[in-house]
Amino acid sequence: MTNKALRHWAPGVAVIAAVALGLTACGSSDDSGSGSDTKSGSADAVQSALAKGGDITVWAWEPTLKQVVADFQTKYPKVHVKLVNAGTGNDQYTALQNAVQAGKGGPDVAQIEYYALSQFALGKSVADLSPYGAKDLSKSYSPGPWNSVSINGGVYGLPMDSGPMALFYNKKVFDKYKIAVPTTWDEYLDAARKLHKADPKAYITSDTGDAGMTTSLIWQAGGHPYKVDGTKVTVDFATDSGTATYTKVWQQLVSEHLVAPVPGWSDQWYKGLSDGTIATLATGAWMPANFTSGVPAASGDWRAAPLPQWQQGQNASAENGGSSLAVMKASADKELAYAFVQYADQGAGVQTRIKGGAFPATTADLDSPAFLDTAFPYFGGQQANKIFSASAKAVLPGWSYLPYQVYANSIFNDTVGKAYVSGTPLTTALKSWQDSSVKYGKDQGFSVG
Repeated sequence: MTNKALRHWAPGVAVIAAVALGLTACGSSDDSGSGSDTKSGSADAVQSALAKGGDITVWAWEPTLKQVVADFQTKYPKVHVKLVNAGTGNDQYTALQNAVQAGKGGPDVAQIEYYALSQFALGKSVADLSPYGAKDLSKSYSPGPWNSVSINGGVYGLPMDSGPMALFYNKKVFDKYKIAVPTTWDEYLDAARKLHKADPKAYITSDTGDAGMTTSLIWQAGGHPYKVDGTKVTVDFATDSGTATYTKVWQQLVSEHLVAPVPGWSDQWYKGLSDGTIATLATGAWMPANFTSGVPAASGDWRAAPLPQWQQGQNASAENGGSSLAVMKASADKELAYAFVQYADQGAGVQTRIKGGAFPATTADLDSPAFLDTAFPYFGGQQANKIFSASAKAVLPGWSYLPYQVYANSIFNDTVGKAYVSGTPLTTALKSWQDSSVKYGKDQGFSVG
């Protein structure tokens, strides 16, 4: 539930990417004392910090954390946690970066989405959690989220949730027009044609250009358009095989006007999901709560299915969305901050968040009968977690985001978005995105090829 619409990054503010090349953590030059992640940082120090108590501040917008904070303070009465909503996504990142530059006013813990985390890690504004034993938790999480927090040999956050992808489809519409649930993207294309021919007002999905969905589907196709080694970066959509696989199908959907020209998360989008004129949605497993709250009139009409495959017989998935909780390097009490992060993301707080509607990244919960057997009334009683859990295990390894992905996503509509309104081929538009991303990276001092 952490990755909704593509949020726009404001290039005019202090850009996080620049931090990778010179700024230190929140202006702090003192990494000694109780807050050190190199000297004092250890599992024993974390327990000592809990026994001693103290105050920490957490910046996050995820709603289930409110109860997690209450439970944590009940268990550890000497600890006080101040939970602050400093904005959603990029709004918070802007405030966080301003605090980094000012050297004051920042939190001890921050919610940071996976695609943005490497920017803060390279900027040395979040702490490596390895000294506290975080590396020992690798098997506790599904591969996609763990890969996202593991950067350049360190662990820069613990996964809070995940977004393994699935295909949500309107069963009522599919049944009405006798359309089979597609198991491949070629079948999906055929279903799109059949649906739109039967009802010219109905579309298989909506798309006006979404960076998150595009990169997720390229990921699922085995693509690796981004390669990152510290500040050495490669951006290649032009020759990447996964990108070619994606564009081959998606170009036909766009060219044949088989996708609704409706922006995601708009009123028109919710209306289309409700009345059946938008019949499917390929997105992360955090979506069910948004259906329940945003599309209540269609309760019982929708179901979840495995994500269609690019080749018949494959079993590949990708992540779309999700967040970590990271400890800021300038925190005065990193041990106490890490204790809260571990409680929320690996301890008792995980169950609290699941009960609140979050989708976990923890393997124990993804495999538990209670989780797998949960019936979703909205989906006609379907045990949809079985589909989501299987998707989490099928996420392809090795995906990387740019160390300035927030900025890259912000220019997606100015580049790739043209393919949806001007007839520009997707391959040309993606090459334009590539060129702009390369130029920006070089301007920020990255070595980009």
